[in-house]
Amino acid sequence: MLNIILVEDDDGDAKSVKRALSRSRIANPVHRLRDGLEALSFLRGEAEELPPEHYVILLDINMPRMNGHEFMAALRSDPRLHRAVVFMLSTSEDETDIARAYDNNVAGYVLKGNAGMDFLRLIEGVEHYWNIVVLPDMSRSSRPSGG
Repeated sequence: MLNIILVEDDDGDAKSVKRALSRSRIANPVHRLRDGLEALSFLRGEAEELPPEHYVILLDINMPRMNGHEFMAALRSDPRLHRAVVFMLSTSEDETDIARAYDNNVAGYVLKGNAGMDFLRLIEGVEHYWNIVVLPDMSRSSRPSGG
């Protein structure tokens, strides 16, 4: 089963994403992490709970400690995590943010301002995406090997 890793520091935005998933009848497990450092630790298997085998990351840009751009740079430079599929969620329409996200190979850049039905359509689109594409098995590349 595909898991959703939501990296979002704002409780209200996290609730909105979860509500949109629920309204779209998407029952996939959601793992919420509050910033890039916490997300990297989780994905690298350094947290109490091991990361799932298959996942899509929904990533906010503006977060404390490690923002979305910094997270993407660290993720793409990590040989165990560089294939992860990431959709960046932001309120920023700044062309620099958008270009920087795509320079780090995000699967899509989505404006949070498209709330309501637009956001529900986005979530449904993401669901269709992960139902038709083959995603990498991150358990083979993200968990430390034993020797």
